[in-house]
Amino acid sequence: MSIVRVLVGTRKGAFVLTSDATRERWDISGPHFAGWEIYHLKGSPADPNRLYASQSSGWFGQQIQRSNDGGQTWEPVGNKFVYDGVPGTHQWYDGTPHPWEFKRVWHLEPSLTDPDTVYAGVEDAALFRSIDGGQTWQELPSLRGVKGHLWQPGAGGMCLHTIVLEPSHPERIFIAISAAGVFRTDDAGRTWRPMNGGLKSPYELPDPQAEVGHCVHRIAMHRSRPGVLFMQKHWDVMRSDDAGESWQEISGNLPTDFGFPVVVHAHEPDTIYVVPITSDSEHYPPDGKLRVYRSRTGGHEWETLTHGLPQRDCYVNVLRDAMAVDALDACGVYFGTTGGQVYASANAGYSWAPIVRDLPAVVSVEVQVLP
Repeated sequence: MSIVRVLVGTRKGAFVLTSDATRERWDISGPHFAGWEIYHLKGSPADPNRLYASQSSGWFGQQIQRSNDGGQTWEPVGNKFVYDGVPGTHQWYDGTPHPWEFKRVWHLEPSLTDPDTVYAGVEDAALFRSIDGGQTWQELPSLRGVKGHLWQPGAGGMCLHTIVLEPSHPERIFIAISAAGVFRTDDAGRTWRPMNGGLKSPYELPDPQAEVGHCVHRIAMHRSRPGVLFMQKHWDVMRSDDAGESWQEISGNLPTDFGFPVVVHAHEPDTIYVVPITSDSEHYPPDGKLRVYRSRTGGHEWETLTHGLPQRDCYVNVLRDAMAVDALDACGVYFGTTGGQVYASANAGYSWAPIVRDLPAVVSVEVQVLP
């Protein structure tokens, strides 16, 4: 029987949750790196026991950790993130020039085929790559050359928070930055183009044709249909059918189209999940009811999934990296909250149960299925 492993990053450490394919009983391991913020941890598709973790502290700085045994033991690896050349400046909150300064790693994306190759999205926004298992890191600097002087931080900082690798086109990578937008390379990072056509940000960007400056919260893709992308933006849920060249709004009947995560069902490329949040100033579910919304039509038409979720007095948030799906035949859906709960559905969202309730605030959730 398959093993399901859920990797959880929190404000006070990492946790590894393990179950069999029934997903009814869970073993909890952790906290690993107790007291440290773990912005993200993720396993290699090429070697599931190779895990990478981004460990951060306001006191002690940034550290990348690596495990070769599925999280039982860890070792620190390279932690030198240096911008290529003279970094220059980006825009600060007030529109003035501000120097590029490395703060932390937000997201780690291992290669689909090589466990020693891993990408890191960092704050201030840039993309780094390691080809030696995280020992050394090199920036892919041409990304910042795409109007980087106009990029500006969102409320959480100027972070490169999403990296999507296209399985059928090994040199194509999509990234998303708050608040700059979506960018795509078709040549493994040598050149990049903004992919923000159709996005509208009237409060932040009065120019409706602005190529950069959009606050994209998350993008997702189904590996069987790499030309179709879904986006949760600061406001608006969006879809692209041409690999990011243009976007259309699909918010439909959602109670609010503000939120952070968006994920795609493992076997149904038109089935997507979001968690609406009241607004950009009220980061909790509308009416205090924790509701996942699912569209089985690729957007526009949404249904609520609430069975097993609190429907009163619930004022948590679900962050951009804190939702994931597994690849079992009955697709599992998982998400963590800023209240420390990790919820799981073993039936594609029809019903939910907490795996664990009292962790520190959850920042990221990733899932592995092991043979």
